[in-house]
Amino acid sequence: MGASFSLKKQENFNCSSRFSIQNYCELYAKQLIYHYPIYCVRIIYYQPASNKYQEVLQYAENQLAISPQDLAYLRSESWLKHFPHVFEVHELNLVKLPQYFSYICIISYNNHQMEYIQVITDEPLSLKLQNKLQESAIILSEYTKLNLENLHQGDKIQLLEQILHKAGHQLRNSLALIGLYAHNLYLRSPDNGFQKEAKVIHDSVQDLNSNLTEILSCTQGVKLSIVSQDLKKIVAESIEYLQPLIDQKHLKINLPDTSTIISLDILQIKQVFDNLIINAIHFSPDFGTITFSWQIFQEEVLIKISDQGTGILPEDISKIFNPFYSRRSGGTGLGLTIAKKIVLDHHGNIWAQNLPQGGAIFSIILPRK
Repeated sequence: MGASFSLKKQENFNCSSRFSIQNYCELYAKQLIYHYPIYCVRIIYYQPASNKYQEVLQYAENQLAISPQDLAYLRSESWLKHFPHVFEVHELNLVKLPQYFSYICIISYNNHQMEYIQVITDEPLSLKLQNKLQESAIILSEYTKLNLENLHQGDKIQLLEQILHKAGHQLRNSLALIGLYAHNLYLRSPDNGFQKEAKVIHDSVQDLNSNLTEILSCTQGVKLSIVSQDLKKIVAESIEYLQPLIDQKHLKINLPDTSTIISLDILQIKQVFDNLIINAIHFSPDFGTITFSWQIFQEEVLIKISDQGTGILPEDISKIFNPFYSRRSGGTGLGLTIAKKIVLDHHGNIWAQNLPQGGAIFSIILPRK
């Protein structure tokens, strides 16, 4: 089921960008009520997009809603006599709702305000359920951090778009002028050695212009050309394109035997794979192995690309998708930024981690349809 996979991603602190914080909190509240004898769940969370605190309120099936007066009492937070530690489950004394048991688990404190999960039950919570509540608070905390990071990443990408469009306009003018002079030189030099050099200059300018167009197209909100494609075939094409670099370091590429059909823009997703494979090749030792794997779920596919390199420095983990940030000598710092934007445009997500045995692993979640 798609929902069950979403919970697996939650437990790994990795999430699809298609889920807003509101959707995520609603899903968690429903899961708590579905699996445990809980009458009502309230989740208070900070929504960075609106800069406001929001509430999710979920009742068990066939349960009457709390009266407006009692709900106003809960929202007043006058029942909170002291501030518990983050992720600590604390039993409450609801004076105006003495017929119920209530517990709170703080997700975080932001600007002297709380994000928290509150559950209301007809009976005391078992230790098992208290642990589940604590686990939920930890996972929701990680999700909100990732969501905030995505918002910041969006701001950085927007800045990158502005820089690229301004630079692109200036570069196009210069490239057009160089190309024009090279073409004229080619036409005027049919009988001497300059014609060959002029053609090299002209062709190089054409390549630069094509590359510039490709980069700029990734920063524009263009409509994706979504078509059903074979995932393994796309990856194999990227590997074939980069085979000379792979052979140069005598690398082994492991691919799964299985494949799946996935709806995507093949040209853009190929650029994502190209960038990630080039990255893996660069940091792999000679005779190393680059491994692809994927897990296929009802609505999504989780793709992983790992290498046996030195891994990513802890201080770099949060920066590698930033524009112009590069760990590669001579790198532009745009490859991973563009890859992330393409994945986000496909309503997916991408992140990087270090492997316990050494090396790095990049994970991509993409919707299958």
